[in-house]
Amino acid sequence: MSAPRPAAVIVLAAGEGTRMRSRRPKVLHTIGGRSLVGHAIAAARGVQPDHLAVVVRHERALVAQHVTEVDAAAVIAEQDAVKGTGRAVECGLDALPAGLTGTVLVTYGDVPLLRSETLLGLMEVHTASGSAATVITASLDDPTGYGRVLRDADGAVVGIVEHKDATEQQRGITEVNSGLYAFDVTLLRDALAEVGTDNVQGEKYLTDVLGIARGRGLTVSAHLIADLWQTEGVNDKVQLARLGAELNRRTVEQAMRDGAIVIDPATTWIDADVTIGQDTIIHPHTQIHGASTIGADCTIGPDTTLTDVEVGDGASVVRTQALLAVVGAGASVGPFSYLRPGTELGAEGKIGGFVETKNARIAAGAKVPHLTYAGDVTIGEGANIGAGTIFANYDGVTKSPTVVGSHSFVGSNSVIVAPVTIGDGAYVAAGSAVTSDVGPGELAVTRAKQRNVAGWVARRRAGTATATAAEAALDGAARHTDGQEEGARS
Repeated sequence: MSAPRPAAVIVLAAGEGTRMRSRRPKVLHTIGGRSLVGHAIAAARGVQPDHLAVVVRHERALVAQHVTEVDAAAVIAEQDAVKGTGRAVECGLDALPAGLTGTVLVTYGDVPLLRSETLLGLMEVHTASGSAATVITASLDDPTGYGRVLRDADGAVVGIVEHKDATEQQRGITEVNSGLYAFDVTLLRDALAEVGTDNVQGEKYLTDVLGIARGRGLTVSAHLIADLWQTEGVNDKVQLARLGAELNRRTVEQAMRDGAIVIDPATTWIDADVTIGQDTIIHPHTQIHGASTIGADCTIGPDTTLTDVEVGDGASVVRTQALLAVVGAGASVGPFSYLRPGTELGAEGKIGGFVETKNARIAAGAKVPHLTYAGDVTIGEGANIGAGTIFANYDGVTKSPTVVGSHSFVGSNSVIVAPVTIGDGAYVAAGSAVTSDVGPGELAVTRAKQRNVAGWVARRRAGTATATAAEAALDGAARHTDGQEEGARS
């Protein structure tokens, strides 16, 4: 029988994080596409608590706003001037319903690798043992700085002592406190009322609750886990990078277990909220960020960065940077393409090399193959945009749209000056500057008649290599002509 849902989860996110040496609050730093506190909230929501409270203090407004953006149902609790995790939890309890009963889980906003499954395991141990308090513990070769788990001769947990308050003998203990707990909420409220600040740190320790529970003859348990990464917190930017790399390793590995083919996991970065379909190949030096969704049987990379991008089944995206864009099934993008927000490429469509798009809706089968800027444009099904075309959407004041009809053709090196509509089945001749509408089936030509000025190089560039080359070519042509005339006479 599965453990019951917790009555609440309290996430402690009030710390200043001075060792981060940052103007940004520690819990707002990101790895894997989420803030640290965002990871904590995701783990907490995974156990389906009746209530979720996040305790804030440092940069309260920024942290609270972010928490609300991540989880609008989360309750914001503010820690007062009394220091310590015990006081932080007390403030979290005060923000929850007064008559709350059941189990409360306590986690931290800077432990990003903690998983919901581990919290569920904590709930199961806590419930099965009938404990008043249960703590997740880990065994470290070097436990310096961590609170030590104290056990009696029978192995039962009797309390936790902080490193700075521990005796030399206690500092030899390698089982440490993770700071992650399950508590009976009634015990927790009553015990915290008894906890003082008479310690080296002058703080109200949450760990003292375990000793109070034991003193009342209640059961205190430990849930020892082997995966130490889940208990590790972020205190500085070195740890941030270290945990970020480990999170990415796990994310990439899970993507492969789910069916993706990752050629070089060491150079591939995938955010936590990304989904990738089966048999999609991810080539080296590829980053897939945000809430990107990649279909099955795709080819992504190498040297590609996708952020909040949707890629349909069977599409190919090579050496491309894309943000807030959609690539349809069977479509191809790249190499060296830049898809800006609002780009939508239809099924079997093409955005080729050195193409930049923005607010561009390119229909199924349409092609923008080479060296083009396509901004604020709608391109119809099967249309073909020639190399070097510029959709001039901005006049210095206003951005205006362009519409290119289905199965139309825009010749190379053309400039389409918005606002303009090119009808279905129309043509634009290469090198044209289109400033007015082109009707269906029409050909737009705006080139001036070519005029060649004879002798211009000899007169204006005399003495240059260009003039010498031109003179030699003219002499050769004259000798060739004389030879043909002499042959004709003979």
